[in-house]
Amino acid sequence: MPAFYQPPHRILLGPGPSMVDPRVYSALAAPIIGHTDPDFFGVLQDATDLLRYVFGTENECAIAVSGTGTAGMEAAVMNFVEAGTKVAMFANGYFSDRLTEMCKRQGAEVARLEKPWGEVFDDDEARAFIEREKPQIAAFVHAETSTGALQPAKAICDAAHEVGALTIGDCVTSLGGMPVEVDKNGIDIAYSGTQKCLSAPPGLSPLTLSPRALERLRARKTPCVSWYLDLKLIDAYWGASHRYHHTTPISMFYALREALRLCKLETMEARFERHRLNHRAFVAGIEALGMRMHVAAENRLWTLNTPVLPAGVDDAALRKRLLEEFSIEVLGGFGPLTGKVLRVGLMGVSSQRNYVLLLLQALETCLGGSGAARAAEAVYAGG
Repeated sequence: MPAFYQPPHRILLGPGPSMVDPRVYSALAAPIIGHTDPDFFGVLQDATDLLRYVFGTENECAIAVSGTGTAGMEAAVMNFVEAGTKVAMFANGYFSDRLTEMCKRQGAEVARLEKPWGEVFDDDEARAFIEREKPQIAAFVHAETSTGALQPAKAICDAAHEVGALTIGDCVTSLGGMPVEVDKNGIDIAYSGTQKCLSAPPGLSPLTLSPRALERLRARKTPCVSWYLDLKLIDAYWGASHRYHHTTPISMFYALREALRLCKLETMEARFERHRLNHRAFVAGIEALGMRMHVAAENRLWTLNTPVLPAGVDDAALRKRLLEEFSIEVLGGFGPLTGKVLRVGLMGVSSQRNYVLLLLQALETCLGGSGAARAAEAVYAGG
């Protein structure tokens, strides 16, 4: 038995985790210090400052919850949804269904506006729904990982604020790869995950609260039913008092700080353009193979692509061949998209020209087509 586990070589082009920058791996190897060490609080402050930059916010509260993106989702729900809270849910994919289930477990009254998986809500639909329901919380998935669709946020947030509601936005597959613009859009509670566009290992969930949300959190009279995800307690640990709450995953915070530093070094504008260009090149290649995308062009994520499989192509067999022959991981659809689409993540470090071309060449081989890589190269040549 080897001294430590040696994983096989993989090119991670699925919906997450994404590839990790070597500089982030190096950060993980730094020696552990205590989670109440003054120097470690300096790491947390760096993370807060950089999270504000990446989220596009001036919020006082910009932290990371110990746990994956699902922990961020649950923290958002548990701290702002109680028994009897009315929640307006924009439901168009798996993760809005997960949000719905979490809210129901809190005893919320959930009103759902539903669309087929892959479609999004226009401004008029969003406003009419919120004006009709007059919720206390409006929840939506900004970047739906199950479908590859991007939900515009501003109309939802504007309408919610007009009726006194807070908004919860799932930004797991957009933060660091597409503009989230928390302040401009008015998202009150936004959360994400480290393993997607930030290209750090899974294990932390960045989260930010607007002044409106933070005021409501601090005014809450009943305790959050989860100790571990109680944002009042976590906020106190991150804040000036540094009151002990739990032992944070120290190495993961080293990794997050470095991943965010790399975002700042690249600049968000350049990072967004890189993701957009690689998405465009991939779509051109897919179309050259005679395939189409599941989501309409104006609603597509740059970070998570859902090409529709050709008739007769076995989803599992194709993905198995990509993994075994090319060491490329992509995943398939689930729910109503089972067996119908691939889910291809071009996120963070995984959003690179060489990976796009390698995947398209592999698909040419597996599907018996040609011209995909040439079509992508034409996009790169045109800029």
